[in-house]
Amino acid sequence: MNLKEARKISKALADDTRLQILQEIRNKTNCLPCTDIFDITHLSQPSISHHVKQLIDVDLIIQEKEGRKVRYRLNEEVLNAYITFLNKLKSF
Repeated sequence: MNLKEARKISKALADDTRLQILQEIRNKTNCLPCTDIFDITHLSQPSISHHVKQLIDVDLIIQEKEGRKVRYRLNEEVLNAYITFLNKLKSF
């Protein structure tokens, strides 16, 4: 992971709602239906779409469609790369 990618992820994670969405995905065995996001955040649909788009844009979550239903799961590879990047900073 390069510095630019890490900066984008850090910026996306600097929001409480996005962190809450990620935590809920983790709590739901790495998969969260779109309707559950409304239940945990109580935000309007446009606000939810904005936060989800931010997480998708930095590849932290992956959108999966099943017919008309949309579910989100963590992108473990990107999350682990980000954690590795941060751990390397710690070791300096």
